[in-house]
Amino acid sequence: MSRVRRAPAALLLPAAAAVAFLLVPLAGVLVRAPWPDLAARLTDPAVTRALSLSLLVSGWALLLSLLLGVPLAWVLARTEFPGRAVVRSLVLLPMVLPPTVAGVALLSGFGRRGLLGGVLEDRFSVTLPFSTAGAVVAAAFVSLPFLVISLEGTLAGLHPRYEETAGSLGASPLRVFRTVTLPMVAPGLAAGAALCWARALGEFGATITFAGNLPGRTQTLPLQVYLLLQDDPEGATAVSLLLLAVALAVLVALRGRWAGAGAVRDARPRPGAGTPADDAGTAGAAGTPEGTGAVEDAEAAVPPAAPRATAPPPTPSSTLPSGGPAGPGEHAGAASLRAEVTGSTEVSLDVGAGTTVAVVGPNGAGKTTLLRALLGITGRAAARPLLIGGRDVSPLPPHRRGIAWVPQDGALFPHLTALANTAYGLRAQGVPRARAHREAQEWLDRLGVGRLAGRRPAALSGGQAQRVALARALAARPRLLLLDEPLAALDQTARAHVRHALREHLAGFGGVCLVVTHDPVEALSLAGRILVLEEGRAVQEAAPAKIARHPRSPWVARMLGRNAWTGTAADGGVALPGGTRLVAAEPLPAGSPALAVVAPEAVALHRGRPAAGSSPRNAWPGTVREVTALGSRLRVLLTAGAPEDGSGGTGGTGGPGGFDVIAEITPASAAELGVAEGARMWASVKATEVTLVAL
Repeated sequence: MSRVRRAPAALLLPAAAAVAFLLVPLAGVLVRAPWPDLAARLTDPAVTRALSLSLLVSGWALLLSLLLGVPLAWVLARTEFPGRAVVRSLVLLPMVLPPTVAGVALLSGFGRRGLLGGVLEDRFSVTLPFSTAGAVVAAAFVSLPFLVISLEGTLAGLHPRYEETAGSLGASPLRVFRTVTLPMVAPGLAAGAALCWARALGEFGATITFAGNLPGRTQTLPLQVYLLLQDDPEGATAVSLLLLAVALAVLVALRGRWAGAGAVRDARPRPGAGTPADDAGTAGAAGTPEGTGAVEDAEAAVPPAAPRATAPPPTPSSTLPSGGPAGPGEHAGAASLRAEVTGSTEVSLDVGAGTTVAVVGPNGAGKTTLLRALLGITGRAAARPLLIGGRDVSPLPPHRRGIAWVPQDGALFPHLTALANTAYGLRAQGVPRARAHREAQEWLDRLGVGRLAGRRPAALSGGQAQRVALARALAARPRLLLLDEPLAALDQTARAHVRHALREHLAGFGGVCLVVTHDPVEALSLAGRILVLEEGRAVQEAAPAKIARHPRSPWVARMLGRNAWTGTAADGGVALPGGTRLVAAEPLPAGSPALAVVAPEAVALHRGRPAAGSSPRNAWPGTVREVTALGSRLRVLLTAGAPEDGSGGTGGTGGPGGFDVIAEITPASAAELGVAEGARMWASVKATEVTLVAL
């Protein structure tokens, strides 16, 4: 429960004075309004004529602002180009210009002797000054910035992954803009449009300077107020009250969206959303609230499909040669992958059809950059050539490459149902709606979420949303499937369910799948090969069993739960940094860089130094730093180093340096040894348990 903070008097008094400063003029309008004959004054023919013209001018000004401002806002928010700051300043300029200066500027540009006005009049017989069209131009000139700034802020807050995911499903950039971008930024667009219209409705200075004050042609309601002030102050107050009511109605309708239009927040599933038995995850698909805008073909309004009692149909057979794109109603067949990725990530890929490759490595190794390079959506790296099924698709835009991408959070489109999300790629490829929805329902059924077809992402649990994201990618008939940590946001129970479903469907997938993961269980259970990246370079690519036996990367060895230490091969073993020497049964040539790998279960712990002549060839003293449970065993982390007396370890090991050692023991052994954080212990390893890998 949040506590109410009391404002200091030194701040409270000026704040109250500011409110009074803003309130007194508005209250004056209410007090001095001619309430008894207000209706008669507002229905005066001159007032109604000015009101009709104001609505006409502001409506056309809004339409012109939408036509020009929406593309401009998208360009400012989504692209980098020289002079972007100058363009943004130019957009803001009408907001700070004095209204009469804006009118003079319009005369200089569009007047009969202006830069463009003479051309418009001579070649097109269009005269803007002192005309209704001129009033529209003046109103649009001063109101356009409100729309652009509001929408640009909303677009900047919308993560590009939604648009990139839509493109990977086969949607063209224009289709992505119409069916994903606009619906997701609809609240910001509505706020900007309302402010733009309200500003155009109240425009005065630029209009009277550029378009004049001609009754029935350019005399809008604000100009009518100006005239009434000279002869009928009460009438001016009445009309002002009308404009004040309109402005207040706009602010009430916005309900604070102007202040928050710059952010599109990720909507997480509500607590308890979804069925508890259905993979209740820790995080759901990102998105905005429901009902954010119209969707092409009314796909968002698709009713929930009835649950299916029959067994899921078999995976569709391949009907497509590997070299061509999938057509409507077809499913992509077998397709291999060959690619040369250069840039910040440099990798050569040569993967056979039907193979799943796990891409692993530390943070910043270039894993996601590799996927984005294959998609063609990053400037940091590029894949040239990129052969999928023997066809070079590197010259093609992302939506024509036949690659489906599932980002870490799934990036389900929040304004579409699960069924419409799954059918999105098929619809983008031209499949008729009924057929696309039928195939999408089949994929949802295969992944166990068919009964949730009518729900939107905000009503799905994390596990459910991830299954829908996988169904959407598979339904798009890709020949290359890219999964960026698809299970990272799920808890252990949901992860196991989704991993099992994913393994089943990847087994029948004819193309190539690349899975980025930090989870060794995912890497070993899903992939036929593992690609290890470090600092943007491939350090190892092999079958999971070989990677597990002979990891060439300390990070991978530790990911697999092994002890891993880098050093230099020396006589009989490897010299570690700090002076410690590790003895191995099968040494490498002296002087070569080496990685020593030891399984945690091969590390023995002792209360004191092992007796001389005992079987362990390597022994070090250490301090227990951490004890954690791992199933039915305990994992003990020690910081090992030189013995306290400085005499060196058993078998000639020892030295001034320290390093971490992980041991795996039973709870009974831990109790017998008195293992606890901070305890002094000895760790030992037999030479036959040390595996040396040349680096």
